[in-house]
Amino acid sequence: MSAAGPSPSARLRVTLRLLDAELLGAMEYMWRAEELLPRYRRYLCTMHAVVRASVPLMERAVERATLLAVRGDPLAGPLAAYLREHIQEERGHDTWLLEDIRAAGSPPGDALGPMPSPLVAALAGSQYYWIEHHHPVALLGYIAVLEGYAPAPDLTSRIADTTGLPDAALRTVREHAALDTGHLDELYALLDRLPLTRGRQSDVTVSAMHSLDALTRLFVRLGRPAAAPLPRGAGPSSPTGVTP
Repeated sequence: MSAAGPSPSARLRVTLRLLDAELLGAMEYMWRAEELLPRYRRYLCTMHAVVRASVPLMERAVERATLLAVRGDPLAGPLAAYLREHIQEERGHDTWLLEDIRAAGSPPGDALGPMPSPLVAALAGSQYYWIEHHHPVALLGYIAVLEGYAPAPDLTSRIADTTGLPDAALRTVREHAALDTGHLDELYALLDRLPLTRGRQSDVTVSAMHSLDALTRLFVRLGRPAAAPLPRGAGPSSPTGVTP
């Protein structure tokens, strides 16, 4: 820590760690052994709805950042350069999920047909709004959460041992457990290089906090039995009481 205080990446890490206990509990509950196979199939379909938005979100953020760079925004050029590279790293991951869904015994139409959940729209859709109507730097908070809460290294073997699914149904979990730590390090290094004002740091933090909350609600819902009703008084914004 320098005399000027913690770096932007350190501030964001601390903020998320102070707030992520409910998400970690919901994720652990989601991956419990009891009836894991149907939950895993729902997880794959839900993650497809999230992941298929990733590249389009970044492409739109690049377009907006490019326009802002022309207008003299000092962080827009480095932001666009990072996103162009990250687009190449993330391209095709929605196809991985469709292949996993098929190998897990479900038709890809289970992911492609239904309208995505309002919880997915709350998670990804907020980014479209902030990119379009505020500043594309907000997307970095979203990326920090999705990369920062990737599957644990041992999750692939836990799923395989519990469900009996083949390796072909586990590619997305396996690959993201290996890749996302490096991606997160690249993101945090970028945050510390960017000429972020206090306001732009706040944009990233607010986006990350919202993404953390939305992802928590998503995992709470995934952890319930498929036919389980919502507890009385618990709507999409109230995911309490479903941790182990």
